[in-house]
Amino acid sequence: MAIAGKELAIACARAAEEIQAEDICVLDLTGVSTLTDFMVVCSGTSLPHLKAVMRDVEKDVIEKFATSPAQAEGGSDSRWMVLDYIDVMVHVMHQELRDLYGLEDLWAEGKEVEWQDTAE
Repeated sequence: MAIAGKELAIACARAAEEIQAEDICVLDLTGVSTLTDFMVVCSGTSLPHLKAVMRDVEKDVIEKFATSPAQAEGGSDSRWMVLDYIDVMVHVMHQELRDLYGLEDLWAEGKEVEWQDTAE
């Protein structure tokens, strides 16, 4: 089942929530960014937790939608990891880096997407 855009962003956010990622935010950057249409930003509490969030989001999307990221960035000691699905970029960050770089502020022109109350 092919999935793209908003549906994919919401699926990624839900998968991150299942592994207890924190402060999950989905931004609609359509018309704002040339990099991607949607951005999911979430936090992890430790390096193992960050890796688990990234692994489980990728695994969940592959299992449910047969969609793999075009690119995955962030090494084993990285505190900022990215899954790039072209239409959607998932940023899994340690809270310190998230506070430092302020992606939500950087992309403040984007609209926050309600992902928790949408139907499955």
